[in-house]
Amino acid sequence: MFFKGSRYAKVEDLKMVDRAGRTVLYKATRFIPPTPVQVGHIISAGERLDLIAQFYYRDPERFWRICDANFALLPDDLAADVGRKIGIPAAEDKK
Repeated sequence: MFFKGSRYAKVEDLKMVDRAGRTVLYKATRFIPPTPVQVGHIISAGERLDLIAQFYYRDPERFWRICDANFALLPDDLAADVGRKIGIPAAEDKK
C-alpha cells in the first residue's frame, strides 16, 4: 500500500466492520517519534525538502525524516521559510 521506506510502512494495519458488514482496512495513527538532529540546514529560496533529502540521504523520498525532526506535517511547512534553520536527522533511526 505504501512505498518502501514510507513513514507509514511500519504503522500497524487495523480493520473494522461498518454497518453494512463490510470490512474496512486502515492504518493506526502514526505519532511522530523522537528524531534527534545531527546537522542544521538553512533554507534557500526555491529549495524543496525532497531535494534537501536527496543531498543529505541520496534518497528524495526520505524527506519525511526531516519533517519528523522539525515537527512538520507537510514539506512545504518547512521549505517556505527562506533563511530558516532546520534540523537534519540521520537517514534512519539507530536501534
